Amino acid sequence: MKFTVPKTARPWVAVVAVALLAAPVSAQPKSDINDATEKAMKAASAKVAPAIVKIETAGGTETITGAPKGKGPPGAGIRKGVGPTTGLVVSADGYIISSAFNFANKPTDIFVTVPGRPQRLVAKIVANDQTRMLTLLKIDAKDLPVPETFPKKDVEVGQWGLTLGRTLDNNVDHPPSMSVGIVSATNRIWGKAIQTDAKTSPVNYGGSLVSIDGRVYGVVVPASTRAEGETAGVDVYDGGIGFAVPLEDILASLPRLKEGKDLRRGLLGVSPQGTDVYNAPPVIGAIQPDSAAARAGLQVGDKIIEINGKPVSNYSTLQHIMGPLYESDELAIKVMRGDKEMAFKGVKLLGTTTAYVAAYFGVLPMRDDPGPGVEVRFVYPKSPAEAAGIKVGDRIMKFGAATLPTPPAIQNRAALIAAIQRLAPGTEVKVEVKRKDGGKVETVQAKLVPAPDDVAEKLPLPSSAGKALEGVKPKDPPKKDPFPKDPFPPKGPLNDCDAQDEKKDDKKEEPKKDKPKIETGLMTRANEALGREYWVYVPDNYDPNVSHGLIVWFHQAGQGGKDSEKMSKTFEDFAADNHFIIMGPKAGAEAGWRPTETEVVVQDVKAVIAQYTIDRTRVVAHGQANGGEMAFYVGFNARDVFRGVCTTGATLGNPPKENIANQPLAFFISGGDKDPLIKDIVESKNLLIEKRFPVIFREMKESGKEYFDQKTFTDFLNWADSLDRI
Repeated sequence: MKFTVPKTARPWVAVVAVALLAAPVSAQPKSDINDATEKAMKAASAKVAPAIVKIETAGGTETITGAPKGKGPPGAGIRKGVGPTTGLVVSADGYIISSAFNFANKPTDIFVTVPGRPQRLVAKIVANDQTRMLTLLKIDAKDLPVPETFPKKDVEVGQWGLTLGRTLDNNVDHPPSMSVGIVSATNRIWGKAIQTDAKTSPVNYGGSLVSIDGRVYGVVVPASTRAEGETAGVDVYDGGIGFAVPLEDILASLPRLKEGKDLRRGLLGVSPQGTDVYNAPPVIGAIQPDSAAARAGLQVGDKIIEINGKPVSNYSTLQHIMGPLYESDELAIKVMRGDKEMAFKGVKLLGTTTAYVAAYFGVLPMRDDPGPGVEVRFVYPKSPAEAAGIKVGDRIMKFGAATLPTPPAIQNRAALIAAIQRLAPGTEVKVEVKRKDGGKVETVQAKLVPAPDDVAEKLPLPSSAGKALEGVKPKDPPKKDPFPKDPFPPKGPLNDCDAQDEKKDDKKEEPKKDKPKIETGLMTRANEALGREYWVYVPDNYDPNVSHGLIVWFHQAGQGGKDSEKMSKTFEDFAADNHFIIMGPKAGAEAGWRPTETEVVVQDVKAVIAQYTIDRTRVVAHGQANGGEMAFYVGFNARDVFRGVCTTGATLGNPPKENIANQPLAFFISGGDKDPLIKDIVESKNLLIEKRFPVIFREMKESGKEYFDQKTFTDFLNWADSLDRI
């Protein structure tokens, strides 16, 4: 069999080959290979070492947001170490690049020590690359050594990768610290990073990932596909997955950074239709107001087929193409609009987008009503709907912008929600209404407004027409498979319940079987594949023809599974009257929740959704203290599942993501006025409001870290039961 050695691997192979040829026949090849590899690694480190500098900082804040894996709750503060960090020379005239993580605490003083030069030099921050999380420093020095770059096109999985840093030895003339691994993936973090299994951590953030022949692949940074910011990805350090920004990309953006301009990520301002970013076609589901896409004339429903000459098969491909781009970069985009191909040239990306603001009409619809039209369950006082004369029991038959000759017909609640999500506050709308009294059909007009920050004191019952399964095949009893089929449809607008997306059974009618018994009450479930447990409380009056809301409770640290009876009793009456199911995942450690548990929690939630009739508009992440921080995290990072986040005594931690139309997220935040964290809780609320999320805030008087008082609890329940208000 013939083995072909890649060109990029040949330098170290040559070293090994020379050693083997020079060795006597009786020598042990394994020892010779190890010796040759060790020599090659040391030589590679020595080649790059003169360009690896030590960075020390002073002043700044004591803590920064984001917690390493196992070191605290999601978003908790990290105490900033006082030890040195690492940087890499990128220009002989004194420019040094490092990880933005090293300056997240905003130090007042920065000092750099260059190998071979005895004095510490004062450094200043020139600019930041906010998409790759890099910081450019400048020192007063000349003739600095610049390392050789390893071309991106030659990087291959399986090549040696050495991570080098300058934090463990006070003498910069000694060799840098080294961790050895391989290149384990390329084109990661939406096309911005090389992945390695060599250890990466605060010890070598800002240092270099180096090939076996002493060329630099890139600069080591923490990174994540889910989160953004200086601390994103710190939670998985030393976990066998590390990232480095290619040096070739850094050098390409260096001229702009030298001008002192912060580089921001280039944003198109679109969101996908549906949740399957890997298999579904890249159809635009929402467009941010005044975004690059909106300015260019793209529309909801357009299918993107090409960007800058590269074919786009799914939304993940779009993210990989867009990931490395910066603000003011220009795109050529091709889309299919219906059966017509359209081209948009010179689409200039923006660094920010105008926050999406949810439009509000002011009605609460009757649920599980197959239509046609939508019955009005409740009309909010002082709302546009009340001003237009909408009454309880009226049926909305058509709804759309007043500029249209005829508003589109509305089949059901899902269609009405989707219609209003496409409209902005201030839009004049036409509404065709079939009156409850007499059945007369009238057309009224109203002007949409931003969603208010209030909660109805009491909502009328019943809330459901009890026809959730009308015309569809009933769900099969749950299987033991711990990874149930994803019940969330990848296409189309929001559904009243996932059962409506199942296909009708076209086969011949089979003999009737006894209906499987539906489990109710408090139950403990196990995900045997992952060795995890969670509890579920289903009210005794559960009816699969009524869609139920779902509250996912994230317990405090040390309470995993111990509070199931207490919490089920707390929600018992509400769950029965307002059709809610309560569940509680269990954290993997006594110390509390970790961001890395998000995926397994979502599996548990999907297992419950697969078994029961769940209203997708009323799935809430709810938690207290550490559990509340986890609720914030999963709310933002599993937005295809959750529509609301309710916390008490918890801070946001990481900066909030953007508000988008087709994955709306609402918040109910509370804290005690005597809680030491109350200022941070208020600041979390303010950050969410800045992003234009709907936020209800309650500060409980004479309260510390306790759970809700009665008034706040009632407000929370009414808020959760009205997440589908329109």
